[in-house]
Amino acid sequence: MPTPHEIARLIDHALLSPNQSASTVNAGCQQALAWGVAAVCVTPCYVAACADILRGSPVATCTVIGFPHGNQDQSVKVYEARQAMADGATELDMVINISAAISEDFAYVKDEIRAVLEVVHGEGAKLKLIFENCYLTDIHKIRLCETCVELGVDWAKTSTGFGSTGATVKDVTLMVHRCAPDVQVKASGGIRDLRSVLMFQQLGCTRIGCSRTADVLAECARL
Repeated sequence: MPTPHEIARLIDHALLSPNQSASTVNAGCQQALAWGVAAVCVTPCYVAACADILRGSPVATCTVIGFPHGNQDQSVKVYEARQAMADGATELDMVINISAAISEDFAYVKDEIRAVLEVVHGEGAKLKLIFENCYLTDIHKIRLCETCVELGVDWAKTSTGFGSTGATVKDVTLMVHRCAPDVQVKASGGIRDLRSVLMFQQLGCTRIGCSRTADVLAECARL
């Protein structure tokens, strides 16, 4: 059984609820720092404050781009990425243009990913690409995995956590099979307990998006 520290290093602690106060986000960042998670993922307006708290620690400052629906203009996503990194983010989770993917306009999807990825990698940061699988067919998912591999995206991610469903065994299995070893996979959405974290790790995920980190780590500590 992994230790609580080992479990924490898998987790991107999510502080993305739209009704959170600044004090709640601040406290969540402080908790995540104490736990030693992989990253703390906050909404863009809190990136600078989060980066101040985490500065000098191994915990990365992460934020979201094009969140949660992904249908912003490409230039807006590029601007969001630049601003997030200027504020201190070193990992960015970007939602694909879901409408373009469903429309099978993969040339547009690929061009958008490339534009953001060039900016992100140019600053030495990392990009996680959110598919939002609940809206996609397996054909869409496979095309997106192929694009991630071709362009060199750092992680392919299942979900925002705000769609109709979150991470599933079926989707993660497909993504790991189609992406690994060149692109890592992050499971996110509906992951609320230690069993789920361990299951997705065993399937090949190297990151787990979770807002219930305190519960997961407490459960691990009891074992």
